[in-house]
Amino acid sequence: MTKLSINVDHIATIRQARGVSEPDPVAAAVLAELAGADGITIHLREDRRHIQDRDVEVLRQTIKTRMNLEMALTDEMVAIALKTLPDSVTLVPEGRHELTTEGGLDVISMQSSLKQKIALMKQAGIIVSLFIEPNVEQIKASHKVGADYMEIHTGMYCEVQTEVERREQLARIELAISAARKLGLGINAGHGLDYRNIIPVLALNGIEEFNIGHSIVSRASLVGMDRAVREMLALVKG
Repeated sequence: MTKLSINVDHIATIRQARGVSEPDPVAAAVLAELAGADGITIHLREDRRHIQDRDVEVLRQTIKTRMNLEMALTDEMVAIALKTLPDSVTLVPEGRHELTTEGGLDVISMQSSLKQKIALMKQAGIIVSLFIEPNVEQIKASHKVGADYMEIHTGMYCEVQTEVERREQLARIELAISAARKLGLGINAGHGLDYRNIIPVLALNGIEEFNIGHSIVSRASLVGMDRAVREMLALVKG
């Protein structure tokens, strides 16, 4: 059955806006798990704009399902992953001036560095996923460097304005799913998905887990975390 991991970064975004202690992403993670989430995702950015190092440490001790740590491919982040030992790591591109992650990792141009760091984390028992565009060549490169999973960047699909563009992007995602299956890669997806646009992606089948944050946290600000998570789970579990 398809799984849902809740990204609680933007609970921390609200907290950091005032430089106080609330709302607490740890509390949000607990509520998400109680509502039925299959995992918790956090992104420890190099500039620490939302999730902080202490959040990572406390969440590692608190999460009862699975902890997925999104991070850039840097020596600092790899060291944190090896110390914290999350259940999985998702390597993402990261720019200081972007509001959110704006594209997939260019695995093709980073193969040497990726292969080395992926091997270190896999030796420590960490499952490694690469956040990439739905591009067959990037998928092949992800398999080549030893990734366990790929996470399809669904941002372009979520941003299209016309029905023709939407179908084109869905076709790209479907092709990516097929290519990953042939190579034995696990398949996750996320970025920009909400309670409406996820439905056509679910219909494609083959995606094992969705990582969703902003739309759920936005909904939670109005109706509460429990209801927001349960409503998305109802869609994902179908």
